[in-house]
Amino acid sequence: MRVPFRSFGFQVLVGMVVGLALGFVARAMGAAPDGDLNWLAAALKTVGSIFVSLLKAVVPPLVFAAIVASIANLRALDNAARLAGQTLLWFAITALIAVTVGLAIGLIVDPGSGLRGEALAVQPGASTGGWLDFLKGLIPGNAMALAGSTTLSDGGATTTLSFNILQLLVISIVIGLATLKVGDRAEPFLAFVRSLLSVVRAILGWIIRLTPIGSAALIGTAVATYGWGALAQLGSFTAAVYVGLGIVLLIVYPALLLAHGLSPGAFFAKAWPAIQLGFVSRSSVGTLPVTERVTEQMGVDKGYAAFVIPLASTTKMDGCASIYPALAAIFVAGFYGIPLHAADYALIAFVSVVGSAATAGLTGAIVMLTLTLSTLGLPLEGAGLLLAIDPILDMGRTAVNVAGQVLVATIVARREGLLDERAYGAEAQPVTLAD
Repeated sequence: MRVPFRSFGFQVLVGMVVGLALGFVARAMGAAPDGDLNWLAAALKTVGSIFVSLLKAVVPPLVFAAIVASIANLRALDNAARLAGQTLLWFAITALIAVTVGLAIGLIVDPGSGLRGEALAVQPGASTGGWLDFLKGLIPGNAMALAGSTTLSDGGATTTLSFNILQLLVISIVIGLATLKVGDRAEPFLAFVRSLLSVVRAILGWIIRLTPIGSAALIGTAVATYGWGALAQLGSFTAAVYVGLGIVLLIVYPALLLAHGLSPGAFFAKAWPAIQLGFVSRSSVGTLPVTERVTEQMGVDKGYAAFVIPLASTTKMDGCASIYPALAAIFVAGFYGIPLHAADYALIAFVSVVGSAATAGLTGAIVMLTLTLSTLGLPLEGAGLLLAIDPILDMGRTAVNVAGQVLVATIVARREGLLDERAYGAEAQPVTLAD
């Protein structure tokens, strides 16, 4: 008999409930006498920030090692070119379905039109995100994909370095392809990469065990900061996004599974740990090890899972890159009273299908949003309208991203004879990160 409180999912659920309660308490306490956050709100924000920072810290080595190793794994697969082609095809098919759902809901609800003329605070949007910026941004400025930024303050100038994950993705793909070209001579290098991947996954496993605490802090911070009433003016947009995510997750994905003779119940029973972790962590890359484990438990060939999941975690984003940008573009156009035509909707679909790599598996979808808005010629300031509620939206988006990544791996494995149907129908087992 399984003890409920030892289940990782149960622990995360408890963390979410505790976070909600603490968030309401922190909000009821009001601001501190100096106008700053009260001690409870500050504590929740600090713990949540630490959890997210820990996840971000392991992303660069995880992306590099996972992508290089996954491409190298193609050598062990029969008909690797066909598998890669089928994988990319189903990435595109599911993305197109998702963006169509987003467009349909946007046309029905028209979430931005009711806010015209309302005095919402609009922060200046990012100026980057156009196709030229996107294409230039693909080219690494250095071998480590490091970018520097300088912040001026009363204390002087502060320079910080950060990884450009999109450029790191390009570097990793190029190096991975080079290992295929070099062949056996690349084995010492690949041995190092695989060892690095194992070490990083072990570290990430430790961080993931903190998810119940991190989820409590993150959800508590959201409630303390915004409250339930904060979404009133943007409620129709928030609802539309979650309706779209729900349709894709609970109707489209099950329909695709049934079309391939697979049980949706068995799929969600096994995929749930990854979907749940994606919801609270808001990071597809941070969820990668759990996603790969549940995909293998699904009965997907281990070699194919080792290829498709690392690739999908950085490029397969039905929530962030398909549903959300479509609805956001319609929202911004409605808010500013700018009409959209059939060609505009076709352009949104095109951008969503081919531009999903812009999200790069990290929390937030601002790059994809500004890319879509700039392609349509819509005001980038419109992105500022949505930033306040982005963390709330990003939870649902990432959950759908992760579910879609497991779905494509399962469907392609089924079509190519790489799915163990007995394992697929077996009872779901607790997911561990131990090798």
